[in-house]
Amino acid sequence: MSRLNALAKTLKSLHVPGTPLLLTNVHDAPTAAAVAANASTKALATASWSIAATQGLPDSQLTLSANLEGIRNVARGLKNSGLADAIPLSADLQDGYDDIGETIKSAIQLGVVGANIEDLKTDTSTGREELRPVEEAAERIRTALKAAEESGVPDFVINARTDVLGYGGIIEDVIERGKKYLDAGATTVFVWGVGKHVITIGEVKRMAEAFEGRLAVQGTGPTPLGLAALKEAGVARISYGPWFARRSWKAFGEDAAETLATFDK
Repeated sequence: MSRLNALAKTLKSLHVPGTPLLLTNVHDAPTAAAVAANASTKALATASWSIAATQGLPDSQLTLSANLEGIRNVARGLKNSGLADAIPLSADLQDGYDDIGETIKSAIQLGVVGANIEDLKTDTSTGREELRPVEEAAERIRTALKAAEESGVPDFVINARTDVLGYGGIIEDVIERGKKYLDAGATTVFVWGVGKHVITIGEVKRMAEAFEGRLAVQGTGPTPLGLAALKEAGVARISYGPWFARRSWKAFGEDAAETLATFDK
């Protein structure tokens, strides 16, 4: 078994309903090294929003090459921590870009053994997004997993994100799409409330039951549900997206402002 596939197996095994994998998403070498050094860290995951922000871009205009450069920096930080052989790395690959198979292969070359894949179609030149037909999105998951197998990582983990709630969809639509993504080989379905539909704990429980626990959610949002409640609901994965990046950058600005104000006195 290859080193990367062993890490993929480890990552997959961490997705346990009711005992979820907790991911404090990273975006560069320093954050990767810092999180990897924590004894409670089981895996690393990037946040595309944060990687885009470090390059002065909105998330919807993060190109494949720019995203891969950010992931490369994260992988370098993980390597510098000395834990690259013990901690698996998952990457937010957005919609997989134009050729999802080649995107997966490029990410694997950087040490990635899992990925978030959205069911959106995004034009990074304009930031325009649209929801893909469910069958097309499911087929792209199959294509991604085939590419991973060809790269020697047959146990590659896909966290299939659906944005249907942001396009007028309801929980029934989430469940319909999610089941098809799981049938296509995804390990988990990633859902969170967007726009006017903020998911409730009751909806989380309903989705977790429909997906047999193979549900991923965010630990933050307009109405955070709380880790204990999400764990009790039976989810398998909880991530924080750009939450920690935003907090740290805010603190940076506040500290700088305090120092500058002191100097002015």
